[in-house]
Amino acid sequence: MNMPTHPAIIRATVAADGRLLSADAPLLALQQEAGGEIGSALAIPQLAAMARLAAHLGIALSRPVVAAAERGDIDMWVRAKPEGDLVQLSIIDWYERQPAIVPVDLARRESDIAALSDGWTWQIDTHLRFQMVLEGHGGEGALPSAPPVPGSRLTGYFELRPDAEGDLAILRGFAQRRAFRDQVAGLTSDGTQRFMLSGFPMFDLTGQLVGYRGKALPLERAVSAPLAVPEPAVFYPAEFGKRLDRSLRQPLGRIIANADSIAAQIEGPLRPDYAGYAHDISAAGRHLMALVDDLADLQAIDRPDFSVIAEEVDLADIGRRAAGLFLVKALDRGICVVAPVPEKTELAIGEFRRALQILMNLVGNAVRYAPEGSTVRIETGRDADQAWIAVVDQGDGVPTDSRERIFDKFERLGRSDAGGSGLGLYISRRLARAMAGDIRIDDAPEGGARFTFFLPALG
Repeated sequence: MNMPTHPAIIRATVAADGRLLSADAPLLALQQEAGGEIGSALAIPQLAAMARLAAHLGIALSRPVVAAAERGDIDMWVRAKPEGDLVQLSIIDWYERQPAIVPVDLARRESDIAALSDGWTWQIDTHLRFQMVLEGHGGEGALPSAPPVPGSRLTGYFELRPDAEGDLAILRGFAQRRAFRDQVAGLTSDGTQRFMLSGFPMFDLTGQLVGYRGKALPLERAVSAPLAVPEPAVFYPAEFGKRLDRSLRQPLGRIIANADSIAAQIEGPLRPDYAGYAHDISAAGRHLMALVDDLADLQAIDRPDFSVIAEEVDLADIGRRAAGLFLVKALDRGICVVAPVPEKTELAIGEFRRALQILMNLVGNAVRYAPEGSTVRIETGRDADQAWIAVVDQGDGVPTDSRERIFDKFERLGRSDAGGSGLGLYISRRLARAMAGDIRIDDAPEGGARFTFFLPALG
């Protein structure tokens, strides 16, 4: 079992302007390692951002934080509480992790080096500063008339050119810590002199990236190797859902259950702040569980063999069920959800489980974002050969130019709250269209938005 490196609570005080006013020894040491001191700006970006957010919102925040140190990463559970013009930081867990040793694929490294046999050699550190340049063999390896000076920046010497897709191969390579090639770059001093850059990463014995080494070949002499035609990629293998369940759902379920038990103080009374931590953990766990469910649905609907069942469904009954499932959450916000009356029926053809999932997403969004004390209505009807069910709220509505964009993956129209993943409406529309239906948005009669779910009518 892992134990905290520092079992006691570590505390610090941050001023409104971001200066660190006081800190216990472990945090002060990390501040000094990052180049700061007491009285200077908090130099640990993750903690500084959390302090700013707590001060801006005026509420206490709790969340996990990972900070980088020279000796490895540090996992913390941090609580930031605003008090007047100050923010009090409390770290209740502090685990120091040794950096993992990254195995080096020697065959791959040698093939990378072989591919870089032409041109002159350059080497840079992780800050993109030249450490050395060496002349290569033959005419292709001659250095430019004004070679880069050690200590100068690569981006100051070269102007990097994006490819046809607007991508920069060198930045992609850096982000993935992998070799790159075919990065076109012109000299900033003479744009007519262009080179093809290729490079590979260098690691120290602990697996830390220390820089890149590569070749610069005059562009007119560079020949790109033909690309092999890749086999069709399988983005979502059939075992994806099972792996999600085993790897994420089950552990998250245990975390949520344990956090709820702690918050309920079943084993005895707790300090209020510890009960607050438990509530935060439970809420974060439920948010992650919802994201896992969205990812599982996403892998299902994006598979080419995805299909739905055609069965008789009553949209009015589904509307009543969805309203009942959100009754408590609606009452918490003072929102009245008006469902179809019990005697109302609206028969359609679709899959009951998927239709209910769509309605739950639409009603859940309305309850989450409608103004407190407002009304959300669920209405049903039929137009020719289509049956429909609509969720009508009294919120701000959806701008006309965003009514298609809102159905894109991960699109939340600029919302920064933790309310959802931005996948719900994308999944809902894909499901609706798989059942030969659709979802459309228009203005509600009394202001707000009206989301209408259509399915083929029965009879």
